[in-house]
Amino acid sequence: MNIRNLEFSDGHKIHKLTVACPPLDINSIYCYYLVCAHFAGTSVIAEENGDAIGFISAYRPPATPEALFVWQVAVLPDHRGKGVAGRMLEHIVARPDCAGVERLEVTVGPSNAASEAIFKAFARRRGLALRKRPFLTAADFGGDAHEDEILLTIGPLAAPLESTST
Repeated sequence: MNIRNLEFSDGHKIHKLTVACPPLDINSIYCYYLVCAHFAGTSVIAEENGDAIGFISAYRPPATPEALFVWQVAVLPDHRGKGVAGRMLEHIVARPDCAGVERLEVTVGPSNAASEAIFKAFARRRGLALRKRPFLTAADFGGDAHEDEILLTIGPLAAPLESTST
């Protein structure tokens, strides 16, 4: 398995992968090209024999650059349970683009036990605290058949950067 930074040309490949990974929310192909263009340094694609088998989109919110928000995690069904998501996550947080990140944030629906397990395992491997709090309710989605989203916060990933005077 090869884990690498996104390239702009991966947009269509990532859209196709996401469609193959229910119950993920499917965004437009345009959206995935934007992820490739704007968040390549904090997102990854996992490939096997040149085929996409996994993808994580993540970014540092402008108002809270000390956080890394994981937006979407996709792993093809026949590759789940093999540590692909965990390896992709470790790859992202080790990147220079994530220097200074103090915590990981992600939202998870209450019925998505597999996704929550990925983040619990990440926290456990690193000996980090994992906190949960409500983020969005089903009503926030305007009556769509969408469940609540719970915000998971994991950290601290590293000690905050110290400023030095000269």
